[in-house]
Amino acid sequence: MAAALDVFASRGFAGATVDAIAASAGMSKANVLYYFRTKQDIYEAVLVRTLTVWLDPLRRLDPDGDPLEEIWRYAEAKLQLSRSAPQASRLFAGEMLQGAPRLTRYLSHDLKRLLDETCAILQAWIDAGKLADVEPLNLMFLIWSSTQHYADFEPQIRALEPDEERVFEGARRTLRHLLMAGLRPAVRT
Repeated sequence: MAAALDVFASRGFAGATVDAIAASAGMSKANVLYYFRTKQDIYEAVLVRTLTVWLDPLRRLDPDGDPLEEIWRYAEAKLQLSRSAPQASRLFAGEMLQGAPRLTRYLSHDLKRLLDETCAILQAWIDAGKLADVEPLNLMFLIWSSTQHYADFEPQIRALEPDEERVFEGARRTLRHLLMAGLRPAVRT
């Protein structure tokens, strides 16, 4: 799976081959095809694994927890995933840029359901005065874009600031500050 992720992330679906995946994994093509019937099956398995890892922190959002801390915990986990597994983000971005031909059903069903549940939690916090009055869906898009940027645009970031630790620590501090300050509910008088 790790070898397939690397090959698909660097070459895209069309440019990847089972031979390249097998070579990267140190396996024979026949051995890879024993576990997966087609390149499509490998690709879908990698995408599902990627989305499972990415969405697990969102599934752990605690409706009874402190809204600011829950949102920050999720955003921080997404930022860490961009750092530790940038290939996964690039693979997903590539699929999106192609029009999501292999993920349309997943996006419109599984992801939509999870996002609707998350937005309902966010809206409940807003309605209870525990969170600033923001649009929950756009808050999620903001978190996704601001965290995945560090993976998807890594060459640009590295060219502008080669110190990876400095970049990620700065991103962490900045994102935390903006989320905590921007999402704090207004004081009611």
